[in-house]
Amino acid sequence: MANPAPIPFNKPYLHGRELVYIAEAVASGKISGDGLFTQRCHAFFEQRYGFHKALMTTSCTDALELAALLLDIREGDEVIVPSFTFVSTANAFALRGARIVFADSEAHNPNLDVSRVEALITPRTRAIVPVHYAGMACDMDPLLELCARHGIALVEDAAQAIDSFYKGRALGGIGSLGAFSFHETKNVIAGEGGLLAINDPALVARAEILREKGTNRSAFFRGEIDKYGWVDVGSSFLPSDIVSAYLYAQLEVLDQIQLRRKALWQRYWDQLAGVLPHHGVEVPYVPRWATNNGHLFYVVCRSLEHRDTVIAALRQAGIHAVFHYQSLHSSAYFHDRHDGRALPHCDRFANCLVRLPMYVEMSDAQCDRVCEALLDVLRQH
Repeated sequence: MANPAPIPFNKPYLHGRELVYIAEAVASGKISGDGLFTQRCHAFFEQRYGFHKALMTTSCTDALELAALLLDIREGDEVIVPSFTFVSTANAFALRGARIVFADSEAHNPNLDVSRVEALITPRTRAIVPVHYAGMACDMDPLLELCARHGIALVEDAAQAIDSFYKGRALGGIGSLGAFSFHETKNVIAGEGGLLAINDPALVARAEILREKGTNRSAFFRGEIDKYGWVDVGSSFLPSDIVSAYLYAQLEVLDQIQLRRKALWQRYWDQLAGVLPHHGVEVPYVPRWATNNGHLFYVVCRSLEHRDTVIAALRQAGIHAVFHYQSLHSSAYFHDRHDGRALPHCDRFANCLVRLPMYVEMSDAQCDRVCEALLDVLRQH
């Protein structure tokens, strides 16, 4: 019998209207930033999730860099960031000269341990940047209280968190600013692409200027001024309208995408949650305040060696499972800059976490095959 087809970790989703909308954007004669489809994307996020202002960017990295500019982060400032995250979360603020202060994860959840954040705050702390890992919310109310009491900005890294909620509030819409990703591995995609949600009305006007190379060009195109010029620092954060055209087609079927991803997540859970703990392997922890948007399903192995064994055995079975972030506090770039605190929970997730395949077109049979192969590996190892 022939070997079954390999199961990839991810497969970018093409619903069908993406190419139609790209053709429409091209035919319109305007494929640069803030065209028709960009405006439609903005309206979608503002209306569906209540963001005060939504601005498309070329990536979530750019959204975070725009946030750092908007908050006037400077050399000598401090920004608290989880160590278990993608490098962009920290890099956006390091580029402005900030000292990055890394926080540990919770014991049973890769999100930052909110209970330990206040001890990291100093008079130089300017922002806290929680990451909603796997689309599951950090405990935001204590963070909001901390930020209000200390006069600190709260910036949500919601790269993985579209259509997920904290106590009924859309993630990315709780802090002053929220950054999203539409990379091809996310729930809705544009290849690359991102968005900055601006929830503090006082930041909107300057955000538009910084996003438009430091000019008041957006106001000019709305007819609010008779000419535009250079009025602030800034950069070019606008994506092509072709990018937004692809994304808008995905947003139109977001509910359909979410229904399938959540069904796959639940199928993993139903087959693994009752069995894996008997092998010393953990399944995702969903906090009581959080919803699950079906972004990814992960397991936490017993050790680094066990993780590598599991990944290699799954590869042998034609299944592409992968680990995730490495601890940023001990990275080649940052380890000499870290203050020396041990961050054991972050290190454990960096060493032991494995992400299982998850994509819209994954079949129930493929999901079952992953579960069977994983259980077979754990029985042997």
